[in-house]
Amino acid sequence: MTTTTLSQRPKRLMALDVLRGITIAGMILVNNPGGWDEIYSPLRHASWNGLTPTDLVFPFFMFIMGVSSYLSLRKYNFEFSMPVVWKIVKRTVLIFFVGLFLTWFSMFVRGVYSGAEFWESVLTFDHIRILGVLPRLALCYGVGSLLGIIFSRKALKWLVAAMLVVYAVILVFGHGFEFAEHNVIAIVDRAVLGEAHMYTDYVDGVQLKFDPEGFLSTLPSIAHMLIGFLCGGLIVAYKDNQTRINKLFIVGTVLTFAGFLLSYGLPINKKVWSPTFVLTTCGLASSFLALLIWIIDVKGYRRWGRFFEVFGVNPLFLYCLSWVLALAVGLTRIPWSAAEGGMISIRAFVYQICLLPVCCGNQALASASFAVLFVLLSWGVGYYLYKNKIYIKL
Repeated sequence: MTTTTLSQRPKRLMALDVLRGITIAGMILVNNPGGWDEIYSPLRHASWNGLTPTDLVFPFFMFIMGVSSYLSLRKYNFEFSMPVVWKIVKRTVLIFFVGLFLTWFSMFVRGVYSGAEFWESVLTFDHIRILGVLPRLALCYGVGSLLGIIFSRKALKWLVAAMLVVYAVILVFGHGFEFAEHNVIAIVDRAVLGEAHMYTDYVDGVQLKFDPEGFLSTLPSIAHMLIGFLCGGLIVAYKDNQTRINKLFIVGTVLTFAGFLLSYGLPINKKVWSPTFVLTTCGLASSFLALLIWIIDVKGYRRWGRFFEVFGVNPLFLYCLSWVLALAVGLTRIPWSAAEGGMISIRAFVYQICLLPVCCGNQALASASFAVLFVLLSWGVGYYLYKNKIYIKL
């Protein structure tokens, strides 16, 4: 992990940082409600098929990662060389193991707090979840970036199409849209990862070992990243922001309509990362990026975006920080005589004792208010880094 100062950073398109920041703030928001019993529908993932605003957060970040990867590899003229390959591989491994470490750390801390033996809490590798958000980002960045320096932009378009078509065929003939044991995604993930290392999901009361960031569904995620990569090429190819906006809006409109139209045969489904999910979310991300370029970089309305820029310039650090903070407020207990045992977690104190009365007993409102406060807490740390021009990256 390295830090850079403002003078060392190349000139950036502010809209990219703002969109990246919106997605990170969104991730923190939806991952940290005060309570899980009552949550506003837009702040929940779709149970299976379908799309909610929450389902847009991760794919938007994946799209922006593709755009940023193009801008980064452009410095090396997309030439295949050992220094470039080493940089890609090193960053891939670091991001993957940071994600794995966070999962282990969470299990370790929870084990210690539950009274388990120390070494029993340390040695949780036999049932640790291997994949997840950061591991998926790492794999998509690594494979997508390597493909980006191996193939031409024209070839990449055909490769993306081939990936999505092949995956669509796998889903259709492999019961990919059924939440069941015989779903091809679950079968492959069980064979590759093992059930002990998979996520346990619940759909309509049915419990199943089904990983929404599993091994097989990484294939369309790589295609997702490459669509962002190609859109990064559009941004670089045209210096005029108005032309960039027009091109991105065209791409966004075509992809969004294609995704919704094809969803009649291939449902939009985040948990299987269906081809229509890729098309629709990439289309919406492209259009949203175009809108932000128009608002921020053309019209000059920049002040409102500073809040999200704080998240956007230190995205992985603040995401990881939010994970650690969530553990801290969820497990750290403070004295409270009215609580069972005379102790209560910081999360429960803020949510139940402070926010619920203020929200007149409305659990959904109190839960959302807690999530907003959590975002603001993370932002406070990010603002300190931003104000001091400290940028932490892998």
